[in-house]
Amino acid sequence: MKLQLSNSPLFRTLLCSALPLSFSAAVANEAQTHLESPDGSINVVFKLTDKGAPRYAVKRGGKDLLLESQLGLKLKGDRHLVDGFAVSDSSTSSHDETWTPFVGERSEIRDRYNELVVDLSKEDRPALQIKFRAYDEGVAFCYTLPEQAGSFTITGELSQFRFADDHFCWDTKDPQAVYRRVPISEAGSNIERPLVVEASPFVALGEARLVDYARLRFDTTDDNTFGIKLGSNVVAKGSYTTPWRYIMIGDTPGELLENNDLLVNLNDPCAIEDPSWIRPGKVIRSELNTETAKKTIDWAKKMGAAHILLDAGWYGPENSEKSDATTVTIDPKRYSGELDMQEVIDYGKKNGIGTILYVNRRALEKQLDELLPLYQKWGVAGIKFGFVQVGSQKWTKWVHDSVKKCADYQMIVDIHDDYRPTGWSRTYPNLLTQEGIHGNEEMPTPENNVLLPFTRFLCGAADYTVCYYSSRIQSTRAHQLAASIVYYSPIQLIFWYDGPRNFKNADDHDLEVFKEVVTTWDDTKVLHGEMEKFVSIARRNGDKWFVGTMNAGEPRKLPIKLDFLEPGVEYTANIKSDGNPDGSDPKKVVSTRQTVTSESIITADMAHNGGQAIILTPTK
Repeated sequence: MKLQLSNSPLFRTLLCSALPLSFSAAVANEAQTHLESPDGSINVVFKLTDKGAPRYAVKRGGKDLLLESQLGLKLKGDRHLVDGFAVSDSSTSSHDETWTPFVGERSEIRDRYNELVVDLSKEDRPALQIKFRAYDEGVAFCYTLPEQAGSFTITGELSQFRFADDHFCWDTKDPQAVYRRVPISEAGSNIERPLVVEASPFVALGEARLVDYARLRFDTTDDNTFGIKLGSNVVAKGSYTTPWRYIMIGDTPGELLENNDLLVNLNDPCAIEDPSWIRPGKVIRSELNTETAKKTIDWAKKMGAAHILLDAGWYGPENSEKSDATTVTIDPKRYSGELDMQEVIDYGKKNGIGTILYVNRRALEKQLDELLPLYQKWGVAGIKFGFVQVGSQKWTKWVHDSVKKCADYQMIVDIHDDYRPTGWSRTYPNLLTQEGIHGNEEMPTPENNVLLPFTRFLCGAADYTVCYYSSRIQSTRAHQLAASIVYYSPIQLIFWYDGPRNFKNADDHDLEVFKEVVTTWDDTKVLHGEMEKFVSIARRNGDKWFVGTMNAGEPRKLPIKLDFLEPGVEYTANIKSDGNPDGSDPKKVVSTRQTVTSESIITADMAHNGGQAIILTPTK
């Protein structure tokens, strides 16, 4: 077979890298170089202006997605890396591999991209390298500063994302706040990531591999343009690479979620040599006394859970600097009774249930190095970090260093409150989940619930804290059952505001979903999705499928096509639906069973703010 290089998506960039001198001269005179995604659908254009300022643009399907946008960094002492550049070198490459995450929404992840690396110089000295990657799922870029004498300080980042029109976007100013749909021109500043823009296609802007840098927020700058605001200055030395800035692309909200492997692909491989000790699974919170904790362990065992959580208050008032997380000293304002920590941990181990301890950041910042060997001696399974500080380089580095330390002592981690992930769980999978979400602690609206998969969950797992019996829930119980499937979190908190006083008969038919649902998956497919209206997601673990469908607003019927099932195989569908489609009894759940195949369609007949959960098991 004769290779037709001229038809290759990389032909133009290969040609340029083969002729670095002419490429350099051409770029300085506003010529362009192109990088295309492996399937050819996405095109990244890079250029230098006549003032030597770097610019990029993105097209999809031949149409403008991002117009010419600024690139560059600001350094302390007016050493701005903004313009006056020449291209000293460039190279292109392709990459295609499939890897297996320790935990994830899929058991196999394909990492396929084309890459362009441009070395920029000033006065014949290396000044800045910009690396672009074009995936079928989107685009990413990052900066590398060359080896420097001594340290230097990044005071700002000039990266921009300039859209062709004043599209609607989904804006929130706080990691745990609700979203609002506004035009770019009204979004303002300090916008949380990922930032979803309805640009036709949908776009999600965000960052990946944030480990030792300041967190970004987005600001609207010029017309239809987002810029980057860093949470602090960044002090670095030697050769230094920034986090990735990504542009995730999908024709629908559901395709965005299916494309979010882009985020983990931009992170480093697993750094834990043997992660087999990491145990994902469901978690149930206990009250802080020995008797109740044992009852919670018994209930957790019946529900197929992996751990219980002893939350804030077990070592005293969490916000007091005097509280000592090496001691068991119950906060009397929260709970009464005695807690024999060792007895609870040992009872849990006897029943196959681990114990996770909550520790507020005040104690973590002072005592972590002392706590880890102690908790390991006690037999603790993990730590829930409380109210960690976020935003600045200092606290970004601290939280990731702390996760590394936890891995050294075989501790799993759940980070609360304002921390949002950037894919680092690929590198340290003991970081199983985090909050950074408007979850059930706030008793959110169903509109919020069905929006989350297409906004917050684009950047990774979230500890939503699924409720069930609480009377404050604004949705039906079937909606909450579905949430345990729709929301990805390798440790999934269920029965959040419930306790032994609420636990009913473990054999109740509606609880079969909580009993059987798992928290890590071999495959994930979005079946339906419309912002603030509904979502339906199918997930597979082994040969068993789970389908969760959630509704907001008026009663709705959605067809659930089962064409994702293995052809020629019969399955038993265990269906949990709203008992009253008119929504008159949100607590009522009805169960039905039927035999289905890949050609079958099940109707999700959902009440006002309702839902449906399905368990699909191959017939033996």
